[in-house]
Amino acid sequence: MDPNRVAKPYYGNGNGEPRLLHVAVIPDGNGRWAAMRGLARTAGHEAGVAAVRRLVSAAPETGIGMLSLYVFSADNWERPQTEVASLLGLLESFFREEADRFRGAGIRLRVIGRRDRLPEGLRAAIAAIEKQTAAGRNLFLRLAIDYSAQDAILRAACRMISSLEISRREFARVLGLANHGDGPAPDVDLLIRTGGEQRLSDFLLWESAYAELVFSPKLWPDFERGDLEAALEEFRRRDRRFGRIPEAVAG
Repeated sequence: MDPNRVAKPYYGNGNGEPRLLHVAVIPDGNGRWAAMRGLARTAGHEAGVAAVRRLVSAAPETGIGMLSLYVFSADNWERPQTEVASLLGLLESFFREEADRFRGAGIRLRVIGRRDRLPEGLRAAIAAIEKQTAAGRNLFLRLAIDYSAQDAILRAACRMISSLEISRREFARVLGLANHGDGPAPDVDLLIRTGGEQRLSDFLLWESAYAELVFSPKLWPDFERGDLEAALEEFRRRDRRFGRIPEAVAG
């Protein structure tokens, strides 16, 4: 990654404060991609990991400062155990293989969601890559594993009972801690879902209150840089008023 090509801050989060975009992605369609080719679902997940690598490489040059990917939901434990084991194994390998490259590219990685139900080897790989990439400044990559937005909001609400401050800002801080997120994250600007489905599936519900939504028919393994750029172009064409109306119209 060329650090000189990292995008400039985006001015458009409703208050004039400059910052890069927070883009969230629900990468859907691995299983269908494999089935269409007569392959095992595992092959679809492997192709999905390749798509993650492409997106991470492209993100810093397209105006994205934070990228949040929904990798494994709390409901995914209900899938066949062979598929679950395979997917978690792929994640462990991904973390071990990408740690040095991410550190060199200035990519900071953080895993949000529960960790107590994950295999010990995966937890160790997560801890290692988080430590190795902590100084990254070109992209903050968050992977949601064993994640449920509803459960996270519930845990944060319980913690708020003893809080001395009741505000959205404080709740966002507590929610970040409840998610192992190391503090609050900026609101999601753009949420992309691939695979043709049009729902949020319990992902970043609090943070996506004012997110622009783009639904792509592309199955996740086929999602390319050009598809990301098209979604960003669609995002930038939209008029984000955050509940307000322009003064000229109001007058």
